[in-house]
Amino acid sequence: MGPHSLEKMVQLQRNPANVRNICVLAHVDHGKTTLADCLISSNGIISSRLAGKLRYMDSREDEQIRGITMKSSAISLHYAQGGEEYLINLIDSPGHVDFSSEVSTAVRICDGCIIVVDAVEGVCPQTQAVLRQAWLENIRPVLVINKTDRLIVELKLTPQEAYSHLKNILEQINALTGTLFTSKVLEERAERESEAPGAPGADRAEQVYDWSAGLEDADDSHLYFSPDQGNVVFASAIDGWGFGIEHFAQIYSQKIGIKKEVLLKTLWGDYYINMKAKKIMKVDQAKGKKPLFVQLILENIWSLYDAVLKKDKEKIDKIVTSLGLKIGAREARHSDPKVQVSAICSQWLPISQAVLAMVCQKLPSPLDITPERVEKLLCSGSQTFDSLPPETQALKAAFMKCGSDETAPVIIFVSKMFAVDTKALPQNRPRPLTQEEIVQRREQARQRHAERLAAAQDPAPAGPTADGSTPETSPDGEEPKGGEPQVGSVTPMPAPREESSQETNQETFVAFARVFSGVARRGKKIFVLGPKYSPVEFLQRVPSGFSTPLDELPAVPHMACCTLEHLYLLMGRELQDLEEVPPGNVLGIGGLQDFVLKSATLCSVPSCPPFIPLGFEATPIVRVAIEPKHPSEMPQLIRGMKLLNQADPCVQILIQETGEHVLVTAGEIHLQRCLDDLRERFAKVEISVSEPIIPFRETITKRPRVDMVNEEIGRQQKVAVIHQARDDHSRVPEGVQVDADGLVTMTTPNKLATLSVRAVPLPEEVTRLLEENNDVIRSMEQLTSSLNEGRSAQLTQRTQERILGFKGKLEQHLTGRKWRDTVDQIWSFGPRKCGPNILVNKSADFRSSVWAGPAGTATQEASRYRDVGNSIVSGFQLATLAGPMCEEPLMGVCFVLERWDQSKFEETGASDSRDPGGEGPGGAASCAPGDGGEGRRGGHPEPGEKRAAQKAEPALADCYGPLSGQMIATMKEACRYALQVKPQRLMAAMYTCDIMATSDVLGRVYAVLSKREGRVLQEEMKEGTDMFIIKAALPVAESFGFADEIRKRTSGLASPQLIFSHWEVIPSDPFWVPTTEEEYLHFGEKADSENQARKYMNAVRRRKGLPVEEKIVEHAEKQRTLSKNK
Repeated sequence: MGPHSLEKMVQLQRNPANVRNICVLAHVDHGKTTLADCLISSNGIISSRLAGKLRYMDSREDEQIRGITMKSSAISLHYAQGGEEYLINLIDSPGHVDFSSEVSTAVRICDGCIIVVDAVEGVCPQTQAVLRQAWLENIRPVLVINKTDRLIVELKLTPQEAYSHLKNILEQINALTGTLFTSKVLEERAERESEAPGAPGADRAEQVYDWSAGLEDADDSHLYFSPDQGNVVFASAIDGWGFGIEHFAQIYSQKIGIKKEVLLKTLWGDYYINMKAKKIMKVDQAKGKKPLFVQLILENIWSLYDAVLKKDKEKIDKIVTSLGLKIGAREARHSDPKVQVSAICSQWLPISQAVLAMVCQKLPSPLDITPERVEKLLCSGSQTFDSLPPETQALKAAFMKCGSDETAPVIIFVSKMFAVDTKALPQNRPRPLTQEEIVQRREQARQRHAERLAAAQDPAPAGPTADGSTPETSPDGEEPKGGEPQVGSVTPMPAPREESSQETNQETFVAFARVFSGVARRGKKIFVLGPKYSPVEFLQRVPSGFSTPLDELPAVPHMACCTLEHLYLLMGRELQDLEEVPPGNVLGIGGLQDFVLKSATLCSVPSCPPFIPLGFEATPIVRVAIEPKHPSEMPQLIRGMKLLNQADPCVQILIQETGEHVLVTAGEIHLQRCLDDLRERFAKVEISVSEPIIPFRETITKRPRVDMVNEEIGRQQKVAVIHQARDDHSRVPEGVQVDADGLVTMTTPNKLATLSVRAVPLPEEVTRLLEENNDVIRSMEQLTSSLNEGRSAQLTQRTQERILGFKGKLEQHLTGRKWRDTVDQIWSFGPRKCGPNILVNKSADFRSSVWAGPAGTATQEASRYRDVGNSIVSGFQLATLAGPMCEEPLMGVCFVLERWDQSKFEETGASDSRDPGGEGPGGAASCAPGDGGEGRRGGHPEPGEKRAAQKAEPALADCYGPLSGQMIATMKEACRYALQVKPQRLMAAMYTCDIMATSDVLGRVYAVLSKREGRVLQEEMKEGTDMFIIKAALPVAESFGFADEIRKRTSGLASPQLIFSHWEVIPSDPFWVPTTEEEYLHFGEKADSENQARKYMNAVRRRKGLPVEEKIVEHAEKQRTLSKNK
């Protein structure tokens, strides 16, 4: 474990004021793992020469091969400064967008972070993403501008140009931070205004001032990065050097004789020094004065690089002597200038010293956790902190105190589970043998050797003794088993029975966690709280409250009890056993795999609510179906997929209706890693992987005004109208009436009810609004269903405000004559009651609205319709879940129920009530199998009127009888036909693609994008470089192999980052056929040119086993080759 012993680390853990939990965040390839290597080498865990080459935190083989980090891993480092000793729990996180979920798990358990930015590339898309994640989790950032050596070696900038370039990067990052800060202030301002709407204007202005000042104790200066604040380090991790301006302020204050405090304020910025007057003055650019930062710092570094790169030995020796450094003979003679630079700079300006000093001074300890962050962690969903029980609110003090006394509640958050080879666990590692065990082993080896010699010299007697001597040798005939039991008693290896169980399960899960309060001790009993656990519900179920003894607790949903079996100190590739972990520390917990799936809150008191769920930047979108090559290995695959689901925070495992096992991942590299893990670690079987399952959505659009050759429809001479009309009629069967404006009228098979439905496309803004407010719609649905079932349910003030705000926005967007009163008539959302489609009820007979709460509050007349109304909603849900084109979900469609005629059904019910026998056809059709008949079978005599009344009621309100099923089917079919009479379109999932490329490969990047149906949204040149940043939109369907192709075509000079962005309508009509003379002339009679939408539609239909209309060969002719014609 290097020079610092485990005892030292345990001692440092006990002082939370000197603990720093930090993570390293950056865009991919900006140097996070190299920086981590430099910090680890300062503790002697790895050699300083290997720092940057070893990539110690990348312990997976595929991480080393690809050269990118794929998982967050933690290590504990010791740092001493000015008599104080610090424990730094460092977490290295991935920068690739596919693994951004790992960043979320790391950020949650940290108090601060190091943002690393490449000095050449500057702020990249993922830099913005990680800064936003850090901001949302309320953790404080510091900045390391890495790869500064590239400005000298690659861009060959002068010190003055480099200063301008670095200043530019700082401005960009501060602009990002300012945007985040402003949005937060505006949000809080809006919240306060909604709470106090009657406040006068003057008071409101004061409030705005208070919010912006009160965010961080009336000081927001630390939000911005500036070298004079001490929260910026300029570094080159690969060369091992880095500095903050404080280091140089210390040196020059002695040399020049200017106070250190003055230098700290003026070393960064447009100041220059007047050596004669020994004064620092503002720079006047016209006079060509150099800023202090250039003159005193950059020029020295530039001259050192210049001397080494030009191999000017005299100058190098002079620099080394003046700095008072000692360079080894090996480094001095080395032919690679990089080795010499690294040897000099790592002694002159050690990067670990600069970064760790900044971390200890500028980043908060666990004791400095802000009340705002605690409240945010404890308020899951739409709850406010004030609405929590008093016992729960009292936990805030425990968080702030971070106390380790016996009375402090133990609160631990598990951010993820990670798999470790069972053999690598500390308790299974072979321990060194004692002297007695070595002697015993030696004796046993001698005995075995003597027995072998005796058997070789006298082979005759060995054969006949079939009773006892033969079994003494092991199956391979080498080692007798006579002494095995004694060996087993002293050998650290597990017994054979344990080995066989290990073979079946080689992976053990360790929880990646942090103690927020109390002391985690091995063997302690603790509650595991699921994400849906609620302390309020606990109080309702347990009358004696939170003080109930553990043994007397009844079963409470989403709460389990477990024991902390093993506690580990995380040391990168190794784990160390611990007996207890004080608050404020990061740790690993063994033995939770049966209780925690991905993340959880552990607490010793049931009054603690679960922490808010982790927010992930990347949406899992890439799906593949998986099956084993040998069907008999299906159980291993299912077990392996369960383990993979537990080990990866972002992956999703689904079993579709077709029975396929589907793996959903964030991107191609993530998918590849998951498949490798399945094959080699979790399932250990050969698997077959389908082509990626690309998600699509189906929608409808307004009728186009121009045809495919941009001629206005209706003006041209139609020559194929009959063909088109016949095609339209083939979609709608007999018995379904379709009006000219698309109103579809259908009757149930028993002819008792008629429905009229129309499909209307929703405006884009409304579809987007429905998607964004998915959680609001879900909470409305939960409230309605619980009230209908008779359970009490209440919405918080905040949720009610969000529902009203959502309704108000819908009313803003759905304006005009066509949408009048539509919002109040919304009956349901779909699919799954919370999707981006709506059902509007305009029938006069039965009014039901999603805003009205429970339907039970309606009149007696309406309640008779309600159960059949549920059937109509179910039919709508089924229709929106699988559209008519290729059984994909619908998006952005409004179904309007114009008419709902049930008069015949009521007449039948009335005739049943008049018929004393109840034998009428309506009664037989609409009565539930056991209703009414049971009374007759039981033989209880009843008055005729009473029996007739009983009979008539189920005829109307029976939700399980045949009529309800017919209503579901009829509504579903009516919705599908209403869609088919409108122009149908497919919607494709789109990625936002960010590409950085040099100007000479720009053309090739555009070629690859256009080939894959991508379109460029924005292109800008990075100031001071020849790099272009291209922002493009690319269909997910075309993205597979895109990154590899772009790298091949550009010789590795461009690499894309793909993030799921939105859904977009594919403009081409999948059912298009030529109908006018111009279209015939342009496209030909067959019109068999490539149609993107039809290609996608047929691919999905083929995958789902649906019929596909396509001709394989129309005119088969014998092939004629050139050789035959000679």
